[in-house]
Parts: sequence; C-alpha cells; structure tokens
Amino acid sequence: MRFDELNLEEAVLDGLDAMNFLETTPVQELTIPLILEGKDIIACAQTGTGKTAAYVLPLINELSKGNHPEQAVNAVIMAPTRELAQQIDQQIEGFSYFIPVSAVAVYGGTDGIAWEQQKKGLETGADIVIATPGRLLSHIKLGTVDLSRVSYFVLDEADRMLDMGFSDDIMQIQKLLPPYCQTVMFSATMPPKIRTLAKTILKNPEEVKIAISRPPDSIMQTAYICYDVQKLKILEKLFSQNRPTRTLIFSSSKMKVKELASTLKRMNFNVAAMHSDLEQSQREEVMKDFKNGHIDVLVATDVVARGIDINDIKLVINFDIPHDPEDYVHRIGRTARGTGGEGLSITFVAIEEQAQFKRIENFLHKTIYKIPIDPQLGEGPLYEPEKYVHMNKRKGRPFKGNKK
Repeated sequence: MRFDELNLEEAVLDGLDAMNFLETTPVQELTIPLILEGKDIIACAQTGTGKTAAYVLPLINELSKGNHPEQAVNAVIMAPTRELAQQIDQQIEGFSYFIPVSAVAVYGGTDGIAWEQQKKGLETGADIVIATPGRLLSHIKLGTVDLSRVSYFVLDEADRMLDMGFSDDIMQIQKLLPPYCQTVMFSATMPPKIRTLAKTILKNPEEVKIAISRPPDSIMQTAYICYDVQKLKILEKLFSQNRPTRTLIFSSSKMKVKELASTLKRMNFNVAAMHSDLEQSQREEVMKDFKNGHIDVLVATDVVARGIDINDIKLVINFDIPHDPEDYVHRIGRTARGTGGEGLSITFVAIEEQAQFKRIENFLHKTIYKIPIDPQLGEGPLYEPEKYVHMNKRKGRPFKGNKK
C-alpha cells in the first residue's frame, strides 16, 4: 500500500515524499488506520519493520490538525533506552518537517545543561515527549511536567522495558494520564507479562501481529556443539586463526560480559564491554568507538540487540544461547546490515542449551550447520536436544534457556 492511500494530511504526505517514503511496510499498513481511528492497539513487531513510523505518523497527523491544546504535552512515547529515544526523536524531526509539531527527548545520563534543556521543553509544553521511564518520573516528581492533557500514550519495545524492570514506573506514569488517552503498545515478543500489562492499561484493544522475519540468506548461520568449558577455547582458537574485526559477541548476563571482555583483553584483543552497569556517557563512548573501528570486538548483553543500528558487522557470536528464538534473530540480524553483503553468525551450544537451540532451529524451519570442534580442544558432546528436554522435565521445571 502507498502512504497516499492512507487518510493522512497533505503536510504529512509532503514530509514522506521529501524523505522518499512511498510504500508502507506491513506493520504500517495494519496499524496506522487503527491509530487514526482512535483505537488502542497492541502490536507485535520486531525492530526493522518500520514500527516507529507506524505510530509517529498518525500522531503527528492528528496533532497537525490544530485540535489539541497549545503549550501542553499532547503525546508521550516511552522507550527503554536513551539510544532508542534519540532515534525516535530524529524520526519525528524528519517526518514533521512541514508540520509545526514540537518534540523533546527526555533521558538520563546527561549533564546539567541537558537536564535544563529537557526541563524547559517539558515546562513549555512540547507536543510530543519521548522519554525513558526513570527520567520522566524524575521530572514528574519535581513538578516540571504536566500529563493531565495527554491524548496519546505509546509504549515502544514494551517487552524490553519490562525486562529492564520498568513495570512499576510505567504504571505510575499511566495513572497520571487522563481517561480519554489513547494507548498504543509495540512489543517484539508477546510473553504473558506483556499480555497482563495490555489488559491493565488498554481499552478494548485491537491486536496486530506481524510475523517475525527470518534472518536473510546472506547470513551464514553456524554452531559449535560443545561443553561449557570449551567455549572460551573455541573462541580463542577462532581469533588466533583470523584476527577479529567488527565482531559482536553476545553473552547472557552482564557479569559474564564483564568476565569475557576482561579475558579477551588479557589475550591482547582490542575489546570493550557493553552492559547496563555502564554510565550513559560510557555506553555512548563505547558505541562510538565500535562504530568508528577503534574497537574490534564488542561483548554485550541483549541491550545492544534491539533499537541500535550498527552497520558493517562482520561476525556475530552467541557465546550463550538467547532466551527466546526471536532474540536469536535480533542478535544475528546485526550482521550483513547496511551494505547488503554477507555476514556470519556462530553460536556456542553447551549441553544444557541444546533443547533451547533446537527451539531456535524449529522456529527458523532449518538445521543450522554444526562446525566440528578442533580435536586439539577435546571431543564435544553429541547433539541430542530431546534428551535434555526430558532431563529438565524430570527435574520438575520447564526449560527456559541458559541458567547461568
């Protein structure tokens, strides 16, 4: 569908035309009409499907009509990270080029000058506030923002916000909104906790589900079936054969990220760690250095897997299995981006992770190539995922991925 087939204002279409946006993506085609109709929605769509435009366009379209109060916050968009908030702010700036709609991004990790700029934007009533939950609550407690006239409330990457512990913050903010406020939720996955949140804050919502896309064929997916103690040895062997550049390694926890990054540094590799314990300024510096090629290897938790666009990644290594098949897709999707070239992903699969890895293969409808382990590193285990599913069931608990 073309954007000019939607019920959008001419000024919005002019902005889309200037940015060479002509055809809608599936999530935009399905959600924009519903949001324009004023309906609450819950949409399941991954990063890269055009979901930001799916809610930004109808928001600026309605605000452009001049029917909302001036010098008041009319829309609040919640995002889990500063990086995503900045990206949303940039998209709003582009789409509203021909429209007198104001926006301010509110997030932590800034200096006093930035705080004052955010405070001024809130006090003067920016039309759209893009915010991380914690920082918005700080402004609310200080009385620098009034949410009593908000007409639109958007939760982007709702699942990630809940994973990061923002559930109570979201509920505190939601209770300050007027009863007529339209609420829109976007989530890459739909676990029970997201459905519970949706039932709590949405009114008769429409549900939109866009099937998660499979990794492109340009990504060569491989795996090592190994013992946990062999993982580091395999990694060292790989890096000794080919010095790593533009390599992203995912691990399951910030503790393991710190340990792995420290170990690789002792091996004289140019490596940095990315995790939630870093100050925002430190995270920005790490990302900048990695993008600029000053860092060869970035070891990260899943905080990097969504919402951050990094081009030219040559290799993605899953040091640990992600908790959900969708997260696997997000992770390896960091490679083969931007240039349209080829990428490589390698996943280390320990015994207790075999059942979860089989879930990923089933989700992808393909068998991922298993690389034989170098005999010098010892013999690896057989790939018997069904055996380990049964073992976990006998222990009386469902298998939910890596337990470390």
